[in-house]
Amino acid sequence: MEHQSAPSIFLTLQESALGHVMRSSPAFYPAVEVLHIIGFVVLVGSILALDLRMLGCGRAIAIQPMAQLLLPLSRAGFVLAICMGFLLFSADASHVVKNPAFQSKAVLIAAALVNVVIAHAGPWRHIESWHDEAPGAAKATALISLVLWLGAICAGRLIAYF
Repeated sequence: MEHQSAPSIFLTLQESALGHVMRSSPAFYPAVEVLHIIGFVVLVGSILALDLRMLGCGRAIAIQPMAQLLLPLSRAGFVLAICMGFLLFSADASHVVKNPAFQSKAVLIAAALVNVVIAHAGPWRHIESWHDEAPGAAKATALISLVLWLGAICAGRLIAYF
């Protein structure tokens, strides 16, 4: 297999002051990693709960108030996870960008975000008419969401092994 170098933008990021701080500080990298984990736990935890409810679990809980509580949490978790993930990435960008697990994670996150757009542009626009049962299209986006976000977590964990 031929070894290819990463595009210069990734090497530039890695060699920047940010990349240097991420690599050289004994406390900063672990702290950022903990915040990254907290971000994706909040993100995926809130999404998991809402998606499972839309798929029919916990029918005693109304979907709309649950969504009003959990969607802002998922957004906050996403922002925290992405920001901290970027900092982690900066420490070794030229190598990580070529990692197949990282590439898979990026594709899964992008697909999950497309699914969010489809869900909110489609079935979620009529949430007030759902009563206590999500329609089939909403259930489909919930199932796709579960698969994509859990896949992104698995791919992220596998980055260390490739």
